Amino acid sequence: MSQALPQPDTQYLQKVLLEMLAIPSPTGFTDTIVRYVAERLDELGIPFELTRRGTIRATLKGRKSSPDRAVATHLDTIGASVRVIQDNGRLGLAPVGHWSSRFAEGSRVSVFTDTGVIRGSVLPLMASGHAFNTAIDQMPVSWDHVELRLDAYCTTRADCESLGVNVGDFVAFDPLPEFTESGHISARHLDDKAGVAALLAALKAVVESGQEPVIDCHPLFTITEETGSGAASALPWDVSEFVGIDIAPVAPGQHSSEHAVSVAMQDSSGPYDYHLSRHLLKLGQAHDLPLRRDLFRYYYSDAHSAVTAGHDIRTALVAFGCDATHGYERTHIDSLNALSRLLTAYLLSPPVFDSDAQPANASLKNFSKQLEHDTQMESDTRVPPVDTLINK
Repeated sequence: MSQALPQPDTQYLQKVLLEMLAIPSPTGFTDTIVRYVAERLDELGIPFELTRRGTIRATLKGRKSSPDRAVATHLDTIGASVRVIQDNGRLGLAPVGHWSSRFAEGSRVSVFTDTGVIRGSVLPLMASGHAFNTAIDQMPVSWDHVELRLDAYCTTRADCESLGVNVGDFVAFDPLPEFTESGHISARHLDDKAGVAALLAALKAVVESGQEPVIDCHPLFTITEETGSGAASALPWDVSEFVGIDIAPVAPGQHSSEHAVSVAMQDSSGPYDYHLSRHLLKLGQAHDLPLRRDLFRYYYSDAHSAVTAGHDIRTALVAFGCDATHGYERTHIDSLNALSRLLTAYLLSPPVFDSDAQPANASLKNFSKQLEHDTQMESDTRVPPVDTLINK
C-alpha cells in the first residue's frame, strides 16, 4: 500500500514568503536572497552548491540516481536601474525585466548606490494635478515618461552625484505585502517568490515525512529568469525531466485561477512535453487537487532557457494562479497549497520513463507513444485516391 502524501506546512510557506518579499532582489542584485534560500536548505539538511553568480543547485537524494529530475524556480524579480541623472535632479529609469511603466507609477522604491540606500518615488513627468490639470491624462505610457524623485536634497545633477548616485544603480520596488483573512495574498514580486515558498514547503514536507524519493531530484533556484537566461547553465547532471515553477496569469482569455494550480500546456516557446505534462496532471487528479490547464501567449520560463541551452530534457511548467501579473499581484493560499502539494507528489513519483536514463541507447521498441498509431491515424479527412485527381 502506498504511503499517504505528506502535507506541506502552510504556516511555513507563508512565513518564508513574507521574509523573501522583504528582501529586494531585482535581476542582477540577488546575493541576499540567495543567502536566505541557502540558509533554508541548510535547515532542511538538503545539500547544495552555488554557481559563480549564485544559482543554487541542490540535491534531494532518491533510491536511484538516474534518470534524475530537476524542479526550478527563480529568485530574481522585475525592477529598474538608473538610466540617466537629469539636470533637475530626477532620475530616468530603464526596466529590469519586461514590464510596463504603468505599473511603476506611484511606487515607493529603494535606490542602491555603491555606498548606501536612498528612498524615493516613481512619478509621471507631469505629477502635479494642480499644475497640469487634464494634461496629465494625455501623457503616453512608457519608461521615457516617468522619473524617480529622491527623498533627499536633490535639485541638480551635481546634487545627485554628491549623494553617490550613479548610472546603473539598482532600483527595487516596495513589495507592499498584505495577507488577508480571506486567504488572499497581495504584493509585488509574488513572481516568483510565491513559487519559491511553495517549493521550500514541498521540500520540507518530503524531508520531514521520511519518505525517500524514487529518483534523485535537483531543486534549482535561478537568478536571471526575468531576463531570459535563468536555467541555461544550471544542469550539470543527467537530468531527463525538468519542471519549471512560475506564475499563471489570471485574466480574460486565460483558464488559470487564484484557487487552483495550473499545468501550462504551451507558452511563447511552444508546447511543453506531452508525457511529463500529463504525468503532472495525473498526479493532481490522483490527489484530488484543484487543477487547471492553461496556455500562456506572452511568457517564457526557466524551462525554455534550459532547452535553448541544448539540454535534451523533457520540460513541463506548473504555476500558481495570480491576478495582475508583473503589477500589484494577488494570489490565494488555495493556489499556493495546491502547487506545493503537486510538487510534493511529483518529488515522490517515479520517472515518466525509465528508459530516459540512457536516451542515446533508446530503441524504437522503447520509444514513447502519445496515442496508439491506429487511433492517431483515424480521421474524417481522407486522402482521395490518386486516380480521381489525375486526368487519364
